[in-house]
Amino acid sequence: MKIKFICFSILLFILNSCKLKQEKSDSPNFILFLTDDQSWSGTSVQMSPDHPSSQSFYYETPNLKKLSERGMVFSRGYSASPVCSPSRYSIQFGKTAARLKIIRVGMNTSHIDHNQPNTIPKVLKDINPEYKTAHFGKWGIDADPSILGYDFHDGKNGNKEGGFNNDNSQWKISFSEDPKNIFSLTGKAINFIEKQKENNKPFFLQLSHYALHTNLISKKSTYEKYLTKKKYSETDHPGFAAMNEDLDQGLGLILNKIEELDLSENTYIIYTADNGSVPTIPARKFYKKSINYPLSRGKWDAMEGGIRVPFIIAGPGIEPESINNVPVSGYDLLPTIIDIIDPNYKFNNQIDGGSIKEILFSNQIKSIKRETNGLIFHVPYENKIALERAHSSIIRDNFKLIKFRDNGEINLFNLNSDISELNNLIDSFPNIGKELETTLENYLKNVKSIKWRDGINWKNIDINEVNSFY
Repeated sequence: MKIKFICFSILLFILNSCKLKQEKSDSPNFILFLTDDQSWSGTSVQMSPDHPSSQSFYYETPNLKKLSERGMVFSRGYSASPVCSPSRYSIQFGKTAARLKIIRVGMNTSHIDHNQPNTIPKVLKDINPEYKTAHFGKWGIDADPSILGYDFHDGKNGNKEGGFNNDNSQWKISFSEDPKNIFSLTGKAINFIEKQKENNKPFFLQLSHYALHTNLISKKSTYEKYLTKKKYSETDHPGFAAMNEDLDQGLGLILNKIEELDLSENTYIIYTADNGSVPTIPARKFYKKSINYPLSRGKWDAMEGGIRVPFIIAGPGIEPESINNVPVSGYDLLPTIIDIIDPNYKFNNQIDGGSIKEILFSNQIKSIKRETNGLIFHVPYENKIALERAHSSIIRDNFKLIKFRDNGEINLFNLNSDISELNNLIDSFPNIGKELETTLENYLKNVKSIKWRDGINWKNIDINEVNSFY
């Protein structure tokens, strides 16, 4: 009897091991396609059924259109910040820029623990050590990608590696057969995907393109096409459009490779941007109409044009050609990816993002469980090319509140009826305004975020020496 029990126990162990192995091998793949400075309204995809102008008829992105038809478009998808580095940090750590205390490009980040356990690759490997992870392209984080858990990467790259001059030449048109490294980066990504397919390993790949950040570089043939194309807006720009289409060709190569390798049924593709487009080309402080129209303003400001971005996810279990209007953010990606793999996983420290898995798989208007009820944006400095006013904002459901730090001015907008943020409703809905302001201020205090101080731009200085916190 004892021998039978031992044999049964061994058999049960073997069966469970086989089951576990099967579950591990079936772990889905994830590809995060992150673009730079891309307009919500600057693609072939109509991002919102309520706003025909959320689709461009000048810029052509047929492969993004194909991806949207395979999955879900979030008409209210947001970057975590109106500038790149804070958004990139937020994606990796699942935290707001305010909590991380990184609120602009060019900051001293010695206060950030880059070794913390909650990053996308580290958590994936904690759940399943078989995962292989890679990052190629613009990094924008002050630590080697390997420190955050990436097995393969091409370095701590910034804008210069993608072809950027911080002078007036950035607005001049130039040509290359590999504009903004679009196709060489795509080649690296494809090689990585093929290798993981060959080795039967699940993978996470973040492909962070330098496009559409200036300089304006495209293939000459693409540019010439737009020289003769009809313009639909005074903001339509042939150089910008050509770079946009070249970028889309890179996406198409990835989509084709996933199909060729028969990975579609086990791969999620996430497409989003680090922030909205520059409002004009060349950049100007004052203008009548933004490239991001119907959204207001653009990159650098926490107005809709600076933070509302393309946000599309396709993969198994997601209804094709679906659209959802729930506000989601880049810092929701970490908990969402992990929830898809292991809904019982407990993070080692606090994150701000919430999982959108239930929305993806049901396409219902559901609230997202986050530590704070709302999306938080924090810009506590004056940017001379932008509004030049320190401000913070919070979005909850249909309402968005913006608080300016110089004089305490409050703006309240109903984004359902006023996507361009033209009508301040604070006098009509004072209670909603007070509630949102209280939530915003309490959050900034709870995370001890950076506090605006007149004359401080937070560039290349130790924030602890300035010692201006909530």
